[in-house]
Formats: sequence, structure tokens, C-alpha cells
Amino acid sequence: MSLIFIFTRCENDLVPPTRPDIIIPDTIAKSFKRGLSYNLKDAEDLDTLKGGVSWWYNWYFNTEAPEGYYDDYQMEYIPMLWGGNTAQSNLTAARSFILDHPEIEYLLVMNEPNLVDQANRTPAQAVSDWLIYEQFLFDLANDDGRELKLVGPAMNWGTLQNYSDPVVWLDAFYEAYRAAEGREPRIDYLAFHWYDYGLSQQLDRLQKYGKQIWITEMANWNANIDSYAKQIVQMTEMVAICESRDDVFRYAWFIGRGGPTDNNYTYLFNFDPGDLNNLGYTYINLPY
Repeated sequence: MSLIFIFTRCENDLVPPTRPDIIIPDTIAKSFKRGLSYNLKDAEDLDTLKGGVSWWYNWYFNTEAPEGYYDDYQMEYIPMLWGGNTAQSNLTAARSFILDHPEIEYLLVMNEPNLVDQANRTPAQAVSDWLIYEQFLFDLANDDGRELKLVGPAMNWGTLQNYSDPVVWLDAFYEAYRAAEGREPRIDYLAFHWYDYGLSQQLDRLQKYGKQIWITEMANWNANIDSYAKQIVQMTEMVAICESRDDVFRYAWFIGRGGPTDNNYTYLFNFDPGDLNNLGYTYINLPY
């Protein structure tokens, strides 16, 4: 089936263009890999995305999405322990949510530890957090038989002194963990974020760790991307990379919508609930 995309030229090219009508079949065939990093809580947004998106997360350990979202929209919500938020109250709340949702198989952890305005954890600090993550999953499996997979840390090029390079941070984390515990940390999947050209080269650098990767945030924020039409080209290339590489387990586009002006041309939705723009329509219909 061929797809025809209709692009409209906005006066300042900042407002997302309108989308064609979308018909979503009752039986949904879609990419297992394709997700969204965005706080989905509106039923109309979920209903519109269900034809092409299989999972989402919101940087938190529970969701405000309508009850029954997994059955109604065939979309998985993946909980996250964002960083050093390992207080017992957070762990108890996360445990309760996971036990109430038997479809959950993964736990995301530690968002961008080498950015000072994100998780902001040195490799040595991250060792302490990681032991808590591991114990959390051990207790869950031991008490309730729920064997979740640990996904993280979610690395990016960062701002933490001496650790801007994600590989430098990861190497130091592995070394610190081995020194403290005499073994490798439990990492079932690595996570990574990327906002520029050159996604394949970045993924190649991570192959040394022997893990499949979740790209839990991706888009192209390069200054050359100054229109939705150009972002569609980048999205198409990035999704093709993710779908074709065996080392990419899942990936998520950033973001659903945000403020009134989309300076990076990455929103999938217009302002009204459920109203995809052309970028969003492209995302749910790209090949897999």
C-alpha cells in the first residue's frame, strides 16, 4: 500500500500542519519496537496512536492513563525509577503499580545520569542506586514471581564534569561496580538518547557492552532541521535504523506535544486531543 502525505505551509512553519483522516483497523498490526516518550493520559491521544505505537513511558513509575489502557489500546506503559529517587515510598508505590498490571515486563531506570539537570549521578553514586534497583527486582521475583527486566541507565551526551561522553560514564560505572561488588551490574538492556544526525555511529559505540538497546528518547534537534518536512525525513531515517538493527530492542520518539511553539519540530500532535499532525501520522505509519 502506498501512502500519500499532505504537507501544508504554515505562515511561520511553527504550527504543526493538519493530518489526513486516519482509519485504524480493529486488529492492530504494528511494530513491537515503536514507542513514545510522553505523558499520555488522554483517551483520544491513546486511541489515535494505537494503530502504530506499542508502548510509552512518562519518566515516572505510574500513569494517569485511563484504566484498562492495555486492553483498550494494545499499548504498554513502562514504569521508570528516574534517578536517585529510591526512597522507600517510591519503591512501594512502584511495586504496587507493577503488581496491578501483569502485562509489565520491564523497568526503566536512571534518566541521563551524566546531565547535571537530570539524574545527575556520578558512576560511584550510581552503584548505590543500582544495588537498590537490583534488590527491588529480586524482592519482586522472590515474593510474587514477577521477573522484570532492568533497562538502563538511559545515557546521553551530558554536562557532568569529566563524564560528558556516555561511554566514559558507563566504563567508569562498570569499573566502580566491579570494585564495590566483585561482579558485573545487572543490566538487561542499555538505554540511550539521541537528538542529532549520526544515530548509527552512536549505537556502534555502545556495542562493546554486549547489550540490546532501548532508545528511550530520539529526534533531531540539529539547527538545520527548521521545518516539519525536514523532521519527517529525519524521522524516517532514524526509524529505519531502529527497525533494521538487531541491537535496538525498542525506541521512542520525543515528544507528543509541548508548549505553544515547537521550536524543534518534533511534536506528533496538534493542540487538540487525538489530533495528529503530519509528523505524527508519519510515525504511526512508517514501515517495520
